[in-house]
Amino acid sequence: MSRVRALFAALLFLLGLRRAVAERRRVVPRGRPSPRAEAVVLALLGLATLCSAGFVAVYALDRIPRQTQFLGLTLGLALAFLAAACVVVARRVLPDEEVAHDYPPPAHEREREEVVRIVEESKDAFTRRRLLGLAAGGAGAALGAALITPVVSLGPFLDTDRLRASPWSRGRRLVGEDGRPLRAGDIGFKEFYTAYPEGADREQVAAPVVVVRLPPSALRLPDGRTGWAPHGILAYSKVCTHAGCAIALYRAPLYEPREPKPALVCPCHYSTFDPAAGGTVLFGPAGRPLPQLPLLIDGAGHLRAAGGFSGPVGPSWWGVRMK
Repeated sequence: MSRVRALFAALLFLLGLRRAVAERRRVVPRGRPSPRAEAVVLALLGLATLCSAGFVAVYALDRIPRQTQFLGLTLGLALAFLAAACVVVARRVLPDEEVAHDYPPPAHEREREEVVRIVEESKDAFTRRRLLGLAAGGAGAALGAALITPVVSLGPFLDTDRLRASPWSRGRRLVGEDGRPLRAGDIGFKEFYTAYPEGADREQVAAPVVVVRLPPSALRLPDGRTGWAPHGILAYSKVCTHAGCAIALYRAPLYEPREPKPALVCPCHYSTFDPAAGGTVLFGPAGRPLPQLPLLIDGAGHLRAAGGFSGPVGPSWWGVRMK
């Protein structure tokens, strides 16, 4: 019986010795699991995910008051919680290693294998690897969605038909900002007017137009637009085709012919359009002409639309230009 005990003790001793040798061969000492720290990391990653999703929600609900402040708060908190999770992992979960000298550059195969072992052995401190991996992946995906969300403000990519929606149609009367119908006889030379479709929603992008009057002999409209400018009265979309700003300036020369010819100007980025030539671009970053609205004069002398715009209204998104 004593021999059996001795053999059993010797076997245990050999197993313990083998384990001790294996531990001495580790590059990174075996760390103690910290379930509490892992729970903190999970909570921080969850909060980062919620804040990232909150950013997307606030961006989508544009009727929220002080939207800009809430956007900054949600995105800032998401980044802060993610950074805090990384700090907790580095200080409380991963094992520490003390070295007396810097790591040599991985120029040899043995050193490369040692770096790989460091990474592999550092995983031993995690007790819930899969759960932490899912939480980190969810936080990263939510943060990525939050960063990509503002891209939708660049305009529709495929569904561009709604950009052609317009309240203007043949027979729609032009009214001024005071709601009174515009008469052809009241439109003077070198003057600038803003008009809207009568009875329509003025908040629509295609609603406002600018109205100017030029001598009929000065018009050089594109082919197919004969009769679009009765008595030299022209109407163009008030929305600049560069970035959607308002055409708010009219350059009317006072000392002809020394000064430049008449032009419609966007004061934001100084895109300049030629009203005599169908709204073509004279200067600035705009990529296409201003859409022109054909006009007619009814029996009472009022200005009415003779049809729809010559092109889509608004900034030159990729889908608009390809259309």
